[in-house]
Amino acid sequence: MTDVLAPSTGAGRVHPATRAETSARRSTPVTRDSSVDAIRVALLVVVFALHAMMVGVSVGPDGPVLENALEGRPWFAAVSWVVQIMPLFFIAGGFSSFHHWRSMRSRGASGADYVRARVERLVRPAVVLVAVVAAALVALSLAGLPPEMVATAGFRIGQPLWFLGVYLATSALVPLMVRAHERARVLTPVALLAGVVAVDMLRFSTGLDGIGFLNLLLVWLLVQQLGFHLADGALDRLSPAALWSIAAGALALLVALTAATPYSADMYENLNPPTVCLVVLGVAQLALFQLARPRIRAWVDRADASRPISAVGERAMTVYLWHMPVLVGLAGALLVANAAFGLPLPAPMSADWWATRPLWLSAAAVVVVCVTLVFARFERARNAAPRPAATSRRAAALDAVCGVAGVAVVLVSGFGPVQAGIALALLTIALHGSENIGPVLARATTALRVQRRSRRNGIAMASQAATTA
Repeated sequence: MTDVLAPSTGAGRVHPATRAETSARRSTPVTRDSSVDAIRVALLVVVFALHAMMVGVSVGPDGPVLENALEGRPWFAAVSWVVQIMPLFFIAGGFSSFHHWRSMRSRGASGADYVRARVERLVRPAVVLVAVVAAALVALSLAGLPPEMVATAGFRIGQPLWFLGVYLATSALVPLMVRAHERARVLTPVALLAGVVAVDMLRFSTGLDGIGFLNLLLVWLLVQQLGFHLADGALDRLSPAALWSIAAGALALLVALTAATPYSADMYENLNPPTVCLVVLGVAQLALFQLARPRIRAWVDRADASRPISAVGERAMTVYLWHMPVLVGLAGALLVANAAFGLPLPAPMSADWWATRPLWLSAAAVVVVCVTLVFARFERARNAAPRPAATSRRAAALDAVCGVAGVAVVLVSGFGPVQAGIALALLTIALHGSENIGPVLARATTALRVQRRSRRNGIAMASQAATTA
């Protein structure tokens, strides 16, 4: 979610990706745009606020209830056209990734170096999250919390992790997709769009929703590609009238798609699995953002907000990963307070519930800030493990696959001890690099063999001594 410097590789030794990227930043700095940085922070705030509003905690006839307070509300479909900001998130990510990769490439870094840098940056905070959340849920189970509540908490915490898995995959493909953009600026998004539409048509014609998950990659690669067009200055050449026309046309098409086809009018239903509606919404968001960029830049300069924006941006993945555990933890604390002190828990959507939302949002924001200050060190930490002189394409690809697979395990299966163990193993391989894991395992295996041989020799000598005696 933010640009990174590749990690150092130990005392006195620097990985080629680090040298190339650091040199690139010194001589040809990664292009920064205050409007893009500001909108990413604003989008992060929207995600937090929306998820906080979804938390519904109450006590029903059968006991405590932890639910999505916005699910099934008839008015939410209209609201979702405004608060479904994931397309713009990926557009902003595409903008930054485009400049980041081209800056590294200009100084001689390979695509594998770029992938390693991105995987390390994105996976490191995820390793900590999986370990801490899994341990906490196991502790709650051992403390006697009902299994269904533990499962619900794990499910809610894991839901936002889809973004990390998809973002890892699209980031790993940035060198390839930038090359495609440079060679076929129009044909590349058209081909991706054809793939997205084909998947949607196949899904609707067969009734098999699982087919739609192929668009987890196609939709977000296409939206990332829109960010490349923002980054290369193509939109700067469009007049405001043209941009307004694009936004209006995209929204009109979205109205037609949701009114006369099987597509839902709820943009969050179009998220799972992703559909072409998110692409159309992304086009509208891109045009509107381009129109707003001069004013956003002016506001950042006038308010002198670049420093706090940068501070949040450097911790963006930590905020994203930890805001849901915080919200679930606070929901649990409300249930405990209700049981212990009789704290009233108004039913979601009631007048009392709405009246308590400002206090709830404020308290949640404070706790998220505190948790972020604790765990952000892992997002910016340096990996001191030595690595090979150069990263191969095969190894970088394997590392990215392990990272995505590690996220997918807990996303699909939850945070149980076995699932968390598997996820941590995969994420550890991704973090340290498969080329590093092999030598480490070989050394560990050799040491184990030596230890066993020494033990056998010791037993044999003791047996011989006993026989002689």
